Amino acid sequence: MTQETREVQKAIVIGSGPAGYTAALYLARAGYKPLMIAGALTPGGQLVNTTEVENFPGFPDGVMGPDLMDNMRDQAEKFGTVIEYDDVTSVDFSGDIKTVHTDASGDFAAQAVVITTGSQYRKLGVPGEIEYSGRGVSYCATCDGFFFKDKPIVVVGGGDSAMEEADFLSRFGSSVTLIHRRDSFRASQIMLDRVKNNPKINILMNTIVTEVLGDDNSATAVRLENTQTHEITELEANGIFIAIGHVPQTEFLGGAVDLNPDGTIVVDGASTRTSVEGVFAAGDVVDSVYQQAISAAGMGCRAALDAQHYLTDKA
Repeated sequence: MTQETREVQKAIVIGSGPAGYTAALYLARAGYKPLMIAGALTPGGQLVNTTEVENFPGFPDGVMGPDLMDNMRDQAEKFGTVIEYDDVTSVDFSGDIKTVHTDASGDFAAQAVVITTGSQYRKLGVPGEIEYSGRGVSYCATCDGFFFKDKPIVVVGGGDSAMEEADFLSRFGSSVTLIHRRDSFRASQIMLDRVKNNPKINILMNTIVTEVLGDDNSATAVRLENTQTHEITELEANGIFIAIGHVPQTEFLGGAVDLNPDGTIVVDGASTRTSVEGVFAAGDVVDSVYQQAISAAGMGCRAALDAQHYLTDKA
C-alpha cells in the first residue's frame, strides 16, 4: 500500500510495550483494526531487555520478559491489529485527522491516536559511558547482574530503584559501592535500611562519577569526585549500573501535546486524554511514579476505552 492510497485509520497506536499492546488489543476487539507503529529496533518496550518477570498476574512461576511481550503482540494481532515496525519522527495533531510521520514508511493518518512510547534510562553523560555500554556499563541489574559474579560493582543513584539494584547486585558482586551525589537519599526508609544493613554494600555520599575507565575489552574503574572537597579518586569496578531515573520518549512530538515538568505527557485527571482532542497517552510516557508492566497495561486499556468513546461520539 503506497502512501498515496492509504486510507485514514480509525486509530493509531504509537509505541508498543504493555501499554501499547493492551490498547491495540482492546481497540482491535472493538472492531477498529488499529495500526500500531511499534518501533524499528526494539518493539516491546523495556521488558524485552528483562529476564524473568515474577510480578505480572497470571504467571505463578514467572515469565520471561520477551515471552510476555511476544504473547501480548500475538494476541493483539490475532484480533486485527496491524503492526508497522518503524519509528515515528514527528506528528501533526492540528486537525480532526491526525498525521503521523515515520522514518521509513511515510505518513499515516487516523481519527484517534494513542501514545505509548514509554521512557528510556537516564544517562550520566560522562566520558566512557557510551563507549563501555554493554561492556561494563548497564542500566538493568536483573538483566546483567549475573555477568559480574565475584567482581566489584558500582551503582549510581539515590532513589528506590538504586537501592533495589544495589541490594540485588550484592548477590553477585564481590562488593557493591553505592554512589550518590547528595548528602541525603530520596529512597524510602525501608529500602535505605535494607542497603545500610547489607554488609556487602558500601555507600559513598557527596560523590559523582566523572568518567568510566577501561581497557580495550571492558570497563575496569570509575573516576570519582567528592562534591565538597573536590578530591579526585579512582575506584575499581567491572560493573557500573546507572539507576538515576528515566526520560519519557516524547521528543518526536515536538510540543504537539502538553508535557509536565518531568517530561511526561499531561493527561486529564484519571483519564488518558491529552491536551489535544482525539489524542490519548498511556504507560511510562505518562506515569513517572509506578512504572510497572501491569499498571502500564491497565492504562493501555483505559486509553483504548477513552479512544473508543471518542470515536463513537465522532461517528
